[in-house]
Amino acid sequence: MVEFFLHLLPRKLMTLNNVNDSKLLAERIAELALEMKSDDVKTLNVSNQTSLTDFFVICTGQTDVQTRAIADHILDSLAPDEKPMSKEGYDVREWILLDFVNVVVHVFQKAAHQFYDLEKLWPDAEVKEFFDEEIPFSSN
Repeated sequence: MVEFFLHLLPRKLMTLNNVNDSKLLAERIAELALEMKSDDVKTLNVSNQTSLTDFFVICTGQTDVQTRAIADHILDSLAPDEKPMSKEGYDVREWILLDFVNVVVHVFQKAAHQFYDLEKLWPDAEVKEFFDEEIPFSSN
């Protein structure tokens, strides 16, 4: 009987995580995206703007193969502890969405990222950018 009413609750109440747990997961996912050489990696804290989720992780791949590789790496690295509630976009791979309830991951190809520009839809979100810390090759 309880299961019947679960769909009436805000999604964030369906999990035991708090915003700090969501932040840690979002940052871990951002690091995993960087491991696959993703560009424009950032987290958006939308916990004060919506009841749907706490964080978005947004990143960009150069090709459909890379976007799938980024998404697969995130899923494989987090399993079995974290599993998405849903996955979308694997067939086209211009925009792959992984919904972990409190963290929603958007893996875009560059053209789709520029077109949808989710960052502009959430102007009040706290944004944190992530960069690859590798040292560039030097011939010296």
